[in-house]
Amino acid sequence: MIEKLLGERLVAENRLTEEQLANALQRQLKHGGRIGDNLVALGYLNSEELDSLFRTHPAPPHTIEETGLELTFVADLLLKHASSLGNFTIMDMIERVNLGTAVLDDVLDYLKRQKYVEVKGSSDYSRLKYRYSLTNAGTARASEQLEICRYTGPAPVPLEAYAKVARIQTIKHILVNEVAIRRAFSHLVVSEVLLRKLGPAVSAGQAIFIYGPPGNGKTTIAETIGGVLPGSVYIPHAIRVGGQIITVFDTVNHVAATPEKERADVDQRWILCRRPVVLAGGELTLRMLDLEFNAIAKYYEAPLQLKANNGLFIVDDFGRQILEPRQLLNRWIVPLERRTDFLSLNTGMKFEVPFDQLVVFSTNLAPEGLVDEAFLRRIRYKVRIDRPSLGEYEGIFRLVCAAKGIEFRQDVFDHLVGDYYRRLDVPLNACHPRDIVDQIIDEAHYRQHAPAMTRESIASAWECHFVKT
Repeated sequence: MIEKLLGERLVAENRLTEEQLANALQRQLKHGGRIGDNLVALGYLNSEELDSLFRTHPAPPHTIEETGLELTFVADLLLKHASSLGNFTIMDMIERVNLGTAVLDDVLDYLKRQKYVEVKGSSDYSRLKYRYSLTNAGTARASEQLEICRYTGPAPVPLEAYAKVARIQTIKHILVNEVAIRRAFSHLVVSEVLLRKLGPAVSAGQAIFIYGPPGNGKTTIAETIGGVLPGSVYIPHAIRVGGQIITVFDTVNHVAATPEKERADVDQRWILCRRPVVLAGGELTLRMLDLEFNAIAKYYEAPLQLKANNGLFIVDDFGRQILEPRQLLNRWIVPLERRTDFLSLNTGMKFEVPFDQLVVFSTNLAPEGLVDEAFLRRIRYKVRIDRPSLGEYEGIFRLVCAAKGIEFRQDVFDHLVGDYYRRLDVPLNACHPRDIVDQIIDEAHYRQHAPAMTRESIASAWECHFVKT
């Protein structure tokens, strides 16, 4: 789907001929890879041109028509804002609805003609300094609109505009190389085999199934993948579809990035963010994957997968949710394959949105007991995170000690391995060093002495942490 859209877009923009696209698709069939890489290999594009195809800066609208919204809708949004402001200037509204002077001038002219607002004065002759206030009719209209919908945030963007930007910023065409993978995982002790498996999976933007025994860093590894994702993307404050408002941006799942353009050069209804990383664990329900309607405020909040678009969605502890794994897989089997999802409004209207994210399923349960072959076939990459080797375990222990400011003692570590793990036949787990060192620190703080790695502190930590001795 995305490969086809890219080719059609290039042809439509006269940056590629039909023949060149056919040649690139033919080469892709023979050599594999992405269509963009094949276009570069054939000399139809250079690397800089290819990169620019997947970056966008939404241009600021200069007319109501360019916003994709109706004049009456924007006017009513201004009235709702004005109802809480009292007197206001056009600059106050620019900051609240995130639309420019040219657009709001037209809206205010309309509101004056409708006798909803009036000019109360000005500190000079500039229209930017005019002070406006609601008339009685304007106050009544604002109250009516607040009863219909209490949304008073920035102006939304139309669904069509959102879909276009999301597809340009697609996760499918991120460029992740071996150097970036090694840099991102440098703070962890991971095997070469694991890095060789994770690298291609992340670079391909394909779904990943991470499994293995508990306590060995599956969640940490999944979250680290989020740090590998390059670049930044635009997230809208809200989108509008079927006359309804759906909020998208939130400060929990989206982290604002440093703007790349001047404020005046970008549509302020969008926020430049780092590629989102959304984590859902055992609390995940099917309801969280549908639009959430606030019956009091009377607008919607986007589901988790919509907030994760152009980024990473981690389904942690997969199989431990209240819902059956098969229910989640049935809900996502089509989006994972076709990269589009369908959502429904309370009115019954159903609409299509991009499903453009790297999905990571993380579980300590046996995959064959959770999912069927049809679903596993759609998850191209399955990565087992196993227990650490003794050398890796020691490396983790050293890192934890360094991070906690405790001296690592080889003789005490050898005692831990020989007299506890081997004698008691306890398997090594990647989480144990952190747990043991934290126990040592807690006891030292209680006894009011400096924490130290000794045989006595190891013995006490072991007895407190493990059920079996």
